[in-house]
Amino acid sequence: MDLDALHQELVSSPDLLIVQDLDGVCMPLVRDPLTRQLPADYVQAASSLRGSFSVLTNGEHEGRRGVNRLVEQGLDDPGRAKRDGLYLPGLAAGGVQLQDEFGRLSHPGVSDEEMAFLAAVPDHMASLLAQALPELMPELGPDELQTEIDRAILDMQVAPTINLNSLYSRVAGDVLRQRALQGMLESVMQKLMAMAAAQGLSESFFLHVAPNLGRDAQGKERLKPATEGDVGSTDIQFMLRGSIKEVGLLVLINRHIAARTGTAPLGDDFNVRTAPHDHDSLIELCKQRIARDQMPHLVGVGDTVTSTPCPSGEGWLRGGSDRGFLTLLQELGATFGQSNRVVLVDSSGGEVDRPSLSDGTLAGISDPDDLLQFDVCMPGGPDQYVAWFVDMARARSLAGLGR
Repeated sequence: MDLDALHQELVSSPDLLIVQDLDGVCMPLVRDPLTRQLPADYVQAASSLRGSFSVLTNGEHEGRRGVNRLVEQGLDDPGRAKRDGLYLPGLAAGGVQLQDEFGRLSHPGVSDEEMAFLAAVPDHMASLLAQALPELMPELGPDELQTEIDRAILDMQVAPTINLNSLYSRVAGDVLRQRALQGMLESVMQKLMAMAAAQGLSESFFLHVAPNLGRDAQGKERLKPATEGDVGSTDIQFMLRGSIKEVGLLVLINRHIAARTGTAPLGDDFNVRTAPHDHDSLIELCKQRIARDQMPHLVGVGDTVTSTPCPSGEGWLRGGSDRGFLTLLQELGATFGQSNRVVLVDSSGGEVDRPSLSDGTLAGISDPDDLLQFDVCMPGGPDQYVAWFVDMARARSLAGLGR
């Protein structure tokens, strides 16, 4: 469908829930997340959709790198967000960090021991990078090395991350060196997993690779190797087990229905740590517990979906941090007999090399056998999406369906 048709459908939808990723969707991808900017008109539009809009991101709400800082910086009065409830509601860190529009945070199902270990992870990352990087980047002096380590470590509260974008820019176009950096990153993160296991937390965490090529037979996310014109995996996040976006989608649906009806069909304490994690079980849970007339009209918006041919020449390796929740959202539409929509935003125009929608082939993103189908693609990237989103929110308010 085209954008105008989607606009008209959402403006008149009586029970709408938009579930949206952030980086690459409403703001361009950048090498340094501290330079991100969030347009004020987007923040206002999201607020006008209160009750019909939630974010679902692997980033975080709070902290110096959190999206809350971007909301505050984008407004003329930094205190206005908390006063007027203009923070972006929904789930961060893949689903373990819950926030309302006034910035009230919780971490359902997370233990004190897990939080304590996470607090120490950025320091461990810095030590391990300081040991590994000199061999791979001998041209860096001590000060430059420290600068790159500081840029690479995203010291988030519940999803500390190492991001290679700045290091990639130093070896732009050198695929072999980029792959060497990816191998180093994978090794560092595995050492962190071993540290967690040594403290009795072997079942608490997992590694989220972004973007990835799906999961292997052991359930681990496959790294996407750098190739010419596509740097592949740029980040690995050290995440709490259960921080999976498709599970987060069910948490958001459960909360949406509870807000509308007064009853949470999946239970008041339903969260990503206690929910089933496989796709079929999530579908079955919805069929058993959610009445057909209670399921909202769902719209999923993301940018990170991948598909590449298997090295064997048969089949495809499919992944990307948004693929799981978009696929589940699409299947819930079929299961409950409604027209859920999947929107893909082209994030290739930022500072990070990504496959593009510009030629219409979806190469590197989808494939002819892909079950995930996009209802709308936005080749204009975040600028196009934000302009459309603001216009749709305004029209919905004028129709009496907004806040």
